[in-house]
Amino acid sequence: MALPRMSVGGAREAFLQGGVSLSATDCYIVHEIYNGENAQDQFEYELEQALEAQYKYIVIEPTRIGDETARWITVGNCLHKTTVLAGTACLFTPLALPLDYSHYISLPAGVLSLACCTLYGISWQFDPCCKYQVEYDAYRLSRLPLHTLTSSTPVVLVRKDDLHRKRLHNTIALAALVYCAKKIYELCAV
Repeated sequence: MALPRMSVGGAREAFLQGGVSLSATDCYIVHEIYNGENAQDQFEYELEQALEAQYKYIVIEPTRIGDETARWITVGNCLHKTTVLAGTACLFTPLALPLDYSHYISLPAGVLSLACCTLYGISWQFDPCCKYQVEYDAYRLSRLPLHTLTSSTPVVLVRKDDLHRKRLHNTIALAALVYCAKKIYELCAV
């Protein structure tokens, strides 16, 4: 089933009201329209289809689905940041502390980095939602056709390229793995 797209007239209207001109493939709105008892399932289906269609912006009007999606993205971001920060702590602690004591911090930090990277890889990497971030910037939000919504608190997702972000956290987690394996080998060999 093809998704309805924002009309060209809607994009033109948004442009005339001070927004940016959006093509029909730039923005998709999951409207909060209740048609029967399976409305929530319909909202979820629409969101899933919009994510897979890779719209630049996705506006989620239904509060429950918008909040769940925002939390899911927040947890993924937390795992990514924890991977990077813990891996960095693992790698730089031996430079800042005496070698006799550094492994008390670097090994747990390395294990945490690897655990978060693994969990992210299993749970988030192949989810189309991981390509999106919640948009909070008022200027960018003002350029979207939000005036047509019935909800006053929609969740707006913006598609972002996460290739460099994934490379960064995978590289740091791999380096932490190498360091931890080397350090454990050294500690067991003694």
